[in-house]
Amino acid sequence: MSFILDKEQIKPGLIIFRRGDVGHDQYYCRIRIQNEDRYKTISLRTADRQTARDRAMDEDADIRFRVKHDVPVFNRPFSQVAEEYADAQQRRANAGEVSQARCKNIRSKIDGPLKAYVGSTQIHLITQDRWSEYPLWRRENGQGRRKSVISDSTIRIEMTIFAAIMNFAISKRYVPAHHRFEGMPKLKSNRRDEFTLEEYRKLHTKGRKWMKEATTPQGVWYRQICYNFILIMCNTGMRPPEAKNLRWRDITTAKDKDGQEILVLYVQGKGKTRKLIAPISVAKYLDRIRELSKATKPDDHVFTIINGKPAKWLYRDTVEELLKYTDLREGPSGIPRTTYCFRHTYATLRLSAGVDVYILAQQMGTSVKMIEQHYGHVNTIKHADRVLMGIGGWDAMHAEMNAEIDELEAKAKEVQSIKAKQTDKPNRPKR
Repeated sequence: MSFILDKEQIKPGLIIFRRGDVGHDQYYCRIRIQNEDRYKTISLRTADRQTARDRAMDEDADIRFRVKHDVPVFNRPFSQVAEEYADAQQRRANAGEVSQARCKNIRSKIDGPLKAYVGSTQIHLITQDRWSEYPLWRRENGQGRRKSVISDSTIRIEMTIFAAIMNFAISKRYVPAHHRFEGMPKLKSNRRDEFTLEEYRKLHTKGRKWMKEATTPQGVWYRQICYNFILIMCNTGMRPPEAKNLRWRDITTAKDKDGQEILVLYVQGKGKTRKLIAPISVAKYLDRIRELSKATKPDDHVFTIINGKPAKWLYRDTVEELLKYTDLREGPSGIPRTTYCFRHTYATLRLSAGVDVYILAQQMGTSVKMIEQHYGHVNTIKHADRVLMGIGGWDAMHAEMNAEIDELEAKAKEVQSIKAKQTDKPNRPKR
């Protein structure tokens, strides 16, 4: 290299030299890392050759000690290691090992709170204390959705990525193994409340009234779509991401072992594809969606906005409006309900009807490790009659509620008709 001047080999793998591209004449040393094809260059901070020789030997001894005792030789900031980890996850996503959505989420957490917390800190200086203090720092320096308090579930996800980056650094020998984080701070699960059967009836009944109170064509469209979307979610147990990915081609019919027709949905979420089953009555709700939608081709998304484009937020604002209208926005725990509550509702009502826990776990795409150790693989379509156990009563309840509402509406129309026939002032008899 042309910029190296006054080069002297102290011993094999160790040289001292000056640099011609700097404005001083101090010495540097370059040390070859044992058993690796790598070198480390260190400033010796002296212009005296003999002093440089002595300091170079000291630095060489320090490097050999570090290698022997598995102490990092090269210092790296957390941000650099995090970028390496994110790149490694991207390669896994490109190879189909993990989902692109997961990779995107990792990158988002790294570029946001994690870099803000320890981005410029050298990786070997990040200790257990920094790990344990993260939840408090996050709550003091972050906001949740719509300026709410940051949730513990969000903090847990971020800390999982934080720990994965540190484990990645250990695997690369950037830090010794004792830098591995231990334990997860106690965080609340913040599980959303499901709807009770009574609350579901209320949502169903008042939802029809709410639909009819829309005052604009756009309002009518979104309320009808939202109402049927909720019915579909509560009767299938789909995850919101699976609903966003659902296309018309993913919906078909089949028959259970008793010859009864059922609906089969091939859903995709969390980077995986699975099939779930639903009562044939769900087809009626889907038909309503299709009649309202501008996107009805096989490759089109089922849930769209009014112009036919995919519904990115799954009618979040409209769902919230309906929940407020029915006084069901917050559950018993005081946590605002979201579209995920419809999945919880499905699971709760199915278990209440006596559906086997393991079969339901398969139906909902949930891994229940303890149950899987006691039972083998279960095909949900094969056991459709058990998954849909009691669904006849569920459908009958819908029919009963609809009949009650129709009867009330008919009576109201009859009263209005009678009033319309009456004159404003009754005729007085002639004297």
